[in-house]
Amino acid sequence: MVEKVLAVHVPDPAEVSAGRVVLVDGTLVTTRDWSGEGSSMFSGRHRDTGFGLQIAATLSGDLLAVPAPVPGSHHDMYAWRQSRFPQAFADREDIGGLGCLGSGMITGRRKLPGQQRPATDKVCNQSINTLRAAVERAVAHLKDWKILATCYRGPLRTFPLVAKAVTALAFYKKGW
Repeated sequence: MVEKVLAVHVPDPAEVSAGRVVLVDGTLVTTRDWSGEGSSMFSGRHRDTGFGLQIAATLSGDLLAVPAPVPGSHHDMYAWRQSRFPQAFADREDIGGLGCLGSGMITGRRKLPGQQRPATDKVCNQSINTLRAAVERAVAHLKDWKILATCYRGPLRTFPLVAKAVTALAFYKKGW
């Protein structure tokens, strides 16, 4: 019910991002796997079960959008493709983390196995990560909501509605 009432405060990502640089990052919201579907919810990277959320923010750290969550076993690129972000941010400068390689976004450069990282790559990565700090703050502010910060213990089928409601509350709090 909260999500439906506050839906008018959730802006269209394409409209609010017009003329802006968009920062994208993913995060895992841990859950308890009561259903026994551990393999689809288990994130090997985090060694825990949960849902993956993609978050878009501005360079000032303001939240732009949070699409529907995906099972934690999926990579950030899967979550990116399943979201409406590729269409909404098609003509914008997008900056993402190393999990977004191949998406067309500006990302850092990985070190090749068995080789030293060139000094130019270090400078490039430092510049990108300085900008990406704003999306990390947006993730932190979204996780200020206790239901996303602690392990979600409710039924897994209701988590997408909970995530939408928390996102709507975050936008309402910011005054969108």
